[in-house]
Amino acid sequence: MTSSNNRTSEYNVDPIFLDRWSPRAFDGSVMPKEDLLTILDAAHWAPSAFNYQPWRFVYALKGTAEFDKFLDILIEFNQGWAKNASALVFVFSDTLSRPADGSEPKSYRSHSFDAGAAWGLLSLQAIKSGYFAHAMTGFSFDRALSELGAPEGFHVNAVVAIGKPGDKEALPEGLRSREAPNDRKPLAEVAFEGRF
Repeated sequence: MTSSNNRTSEYNVDPIFLDRWSPRAFDGSVMPKEDLLTILDAAHWAPSAFNYQPWRFVYALKGTAEFDKFLDILIEFNQGWAKNASALVFVFSDTLSRPADGSEPKSYRSHSFDAGAAWGLLSLQAIKSGYFAHAMTGFSFDRALSELGAPEGFHVNAVVAIGKPGDKEALPEGLRSREAPNDRKPLAEVAFEGRF
């Protein structure tokens, strides 16, 4: 059993897994590009089927025109808090396996699974670097694909807001009470030996 961040695991996991959560209150500070690239470097070391590495990260740092463009792709609810993030990162994945020999591309079934592994490592490196990451799907998928220049065959999975923790009082009133790490279902509800 491990306890950290007002959470307790059933087994002896590393505290970083309990310390990781998805806040919405960010302090609005500017992030050095090197910090973001460190976080993305960790993410791209994720495992993937056949080492294909289907993930792609399209990012923008606060204070740039690209950041404002990315923010505009989010739904209004997410714009209200993500505007104070230090970076926004769209996570794409290639739905096709494209052989190096130039042969016909084939469907790549685990593209989202692999991109999810990369997101997991991103979120943990963010913690190690003094930041937090909050992934979301509340955005226009069509606009993200077209306005960010996704090549044919790419899927957009999520957008991630990254920043340093801020004052929850800056959030809209309805979100303030929810600004705390949440718990998880008991392990027995999600892990089954042999079959469901």
